Amino acid sequence: MIRINLLGTPKPKKARRTGFAMPVTTTGGPSVAMVAALLVAIAGAGNYYYYHRLTRAHDKIQTDMVTADRQIKELSSVKAAYIEKQKQADQLKRQFDVIDQLRSNQSGPVTLLSTIGDTVNASDAVWLDTMLDNGNTIQLNGTALSAVAVAGFMTNLKKTGYFKSVELRETMQQDYKNMRAFSFTLICEKQQKV
Repeated sequence: MIRINLLGTPKPKKARRTGFAMPVTTTGGPSVAMVAALLVAIAGAGNYYYYHRLTRAHDKIQTDMVTADRQIKELSSVKAAYIEKQKQADQLKRQFDVIDQLRSNQSGPVTLLSTIGDTVNASDAVWLDTMLDNGNTIQLNGTALSAVAVAGFMTNLKKTGYFKSVELRETMQQDYKNMRAFSFTLICEKQQKV
């Protein structure tokens, strides 16, 4: 169908649609400026809340660090006291070990003298003149009325279990006023202590 305009006024042409256009309303709805202001206010409130949370977390971490530093100082003083007490305990232990060693060494000569004294008393006609302790060996110098008495003394020394070996180093016969005597030197090797 064809239309003809008899009035003589041109008819407005239809506008072509070339994309998305924002509808403009003239009614009483919210304006763009108000919506933008509202979004800025919400974003500001969110940022303030996030900043406040981070500030509280920072303050809590700072407080925890101060508390931890204080505890470290307290524990370091406790550790220093512990180390000092440990040193004292170690020193006392060393002193007690020295005392125990001295006591055990002290009983050695007493046991040796007691053993030799008992052996001389158990032997007939034997007298000791000197005794020399050389560490692992003992040198005994004495006098006996017979060679058999010297042999018996050597046997009695071996029976004590205190000596590993008893050797006769030398013997000499001497005459005293119508009496014959034998002077002797014995080397006795001590048993090793276990």
